[in-house]
Amino acid sequence: MERAVEIERNQGDMKPTRSASRPASGKPKAQRNRLSSVTTAIRLLKAFSEEEPEIGVSALAERLGIAKSTVHRLAVTLVAEGLMEQNAETERYRLGVGLFGLGTLVRRRMELSSEARPYLFDLRERTGETVLLGIPTETEIMYIYNLESRQALSMRSDIGVRRPGYCTAVGRAIFAYAPEETIDQLLTPPLAGRTGQTITDPAALRAILADVRQQGFAIEDEESEPGIRCVAAPIRRSDGAIAGAVGVAGPSVRLSLEKLNDLSATVMATATSISARLGYLRP
Repeated sequence: MERAVEIERNQGDMKPTRSASRPASGKPKAQRNRLSSVTTAIRLLKAFSEEEPEIGVSALAERLGIAKSTVHRLAVTLVAEGLMEQNAETERYRLGVGLFGLGTLVRRRMELSSEARPYLFDLRERTGETVLLGIPTETEIMYIYNLESRQALSMRSDIGVRRPGYCTAVGRAIFAYAPEETIDQLLTPPLAGRTGQTITDPAALRAILADVRQQGFAIEDEESEPGIRCVAAPIRRSDGAIAGAVGVAGPSVRLSLEKLNDLSATVMATATSISARLGYLRP
C-alpha cells in the first residue's frame, strides 16, 4: 500500500508532512473512497439470501441506504468479475458462479470437511438417510457438507445454508459444549418458533443441552423444518474443542424417535472416527 505522505525538501532535509487532502484519520481521501467502495460491494453481496436469491437495484439501494447509481455501478463491476449475475428477464441481480469457485477453494482448505468426507459417505450407506456436516458460526450452524439420501423421499439442505443452533440437532450437538456465555447468547429471547414443534423456552433448552452432554448425541424432532427429524453427534479437534457435528436426517414418516435413538450409536461412532482423524484422542 502506498504511503500517503508528501516529502518536502527544505534546505536539504527530508520532512514528512500531511497531504492537503489527507484528513486527521491518516488516510487520503482517494484511499478512503476505495475502502468505502469495497465495503459497500461486500455489503451488496451479503444482501442476498436463501429467501431472496434475486434482488432489484431499487431494493438493494433502499436496503443498503445508498444511491441507485452506486448500486448499479458496483453491480456492473461485480457482474464483469463473475461475482454477480443479472437475470435477463427480470433485470434483477443474483450471486454469480465466481463466488462458488472462491467458496470451493475455501472448502478445500477446511480440514474438517476433507477428513470427514469418506466417513460421511460410509454413514449414508449404513443408514440410507441424508447425512449432514455442520460447523458453528456465531449462534448459528452452517452446513458445509450434505449427502442426500438416495431414497425418493428425503431431506435436502444446501451447502452454506445457516440454521439456528437452538432448534437443530447439529446445533445442539455443537453448542451443548460451548462456554456458558455462548450458550447465554444462543438462548437469549425472543427465540423464533420455526415450526409448531420448536422449543423456545430457554430453561427447557438448557435442560436439552445438558442431556446432550450426558448422552453424547442430540435429537431434533421437526423443530427446524416441518416433517424432518435428525440425530447428530459432536466432532472434536485434537485439543478437544468442538469442530462441528455430523447428523443423519430424514422425513419423520421414516425416522421415528425410536429409530433416531437406534441410529445414535452409529452417528456417534462416525463422529468419533472423524475426531480421531483430526487428532483427538478420547480420554
